[in-house]
Amino acid sequence: MRKPIALVGAGRMGRGLAVVFAYAGHDVALIDLKERAADQFTSLAREATCEIGATLGTLARLGFCAAEQAPSIAARVRVVPAAEAATVLPAAGFIFEGVPEVLEQKRTALALMSRLAGPQPIIASTTSTILVDDLAEAIEHRERFLNAHWLNPPYLMPLVELSPGKVTSGNVVQTLRDLLDGIGKVTVLCAATPGYIVPRIQALAMNEAARMVEEGVASAEEIDKAVKYGFGLRFAVLGLLEFIDWGGGDILYYASRYLTQALGNERYAAPAIVERNMQEGNIGMKTGRGFLDYEKLDLDRHRLERLTAFTTLLRDLGLVRPPVV
Repeated sequence: MRKPIALVGAGRMGRGLAVVFAYAGHDVALIDLKERAADQFTSLAREATCEIGATLGTLARLGFCAAEQAPSIAARVRVVPAAEAATVLPAAGFIFEGVPEVLEQKRTALALMSRLAGPQPIIASTTSTILVDDLAEAIEHRERFLNAHWLNPPYLMPLVELSPGKVTSGNVVQTLRDLLDGIGKVTVLCAATPGYIVPRIQALAMNEAARMVEEGVASAEEIDKAVKYGFGLRFAVLGLLEFIDWGGGDILYYASRYLTQALGNERYAAPAIVERNMQEGNIGMKTGRGFLDYEKLDLDRHRLERLTAFTTLLRDLGLVRPPVV
């Protein structure tokens, strides 16, 4: 049986997650924690309901569901006023907090949520910036709390980054992973550190792209084309670290040294782990170990599987042409 989902915060994130869980068959309570006059709440509820319906309509047009299914999926979402939170929260299996990215505002919301919910529901913050243990202080029964960072739009992006706190129960983490994996999401675990995984990598790449425009290296259009048809395609199949191993960590080592010297900037310097791998001879597939362990893999088969996935991606994007014969 699918457990009810409570979403605290009726803004952009809450509405996006409402689509995610309603689409996956869950009953969803979208809770507005702000105290509002009745007419103001009615207006908010109408706006949220319309947006959720419109999003599902878009998903139908994209082929995710039949158009006639969208209204029944949307009907699984109920927008709830603050006055009903004490009734709705204890009945939820999972509660996701999605109020604005202000520390004290989140702490206030989480303190109220955890008190009203009682000890059973798992609680996750969707914060993109605040460390889990900075929020956990507000929670009653902190072992059931962690951060769950969704990439926007959450109803399209598969990844959810989970960041447990110091006292988060391992069973709680696994239960949340089971829920998210069960609705088709891909979960990764990361330590409680600013930026999670994707935002840290993303910030570096985006800033470097902007810097190249600033330096006159290429136009914004040319840089974006290079990313879409070069950088992005490869990493969609291999990931950054397996890509290093595929070509060899020695290539990155020497390329980093050259760029650091040629551009006169330490931001291109390789981290210590790259140098250590070089010294230890762990430079990737050709040595059996790099960032990943390949010693027990059939490397020919593994390479063919990766190349097949890459070719499938190219075909889906219309980037494969037949030979000229």
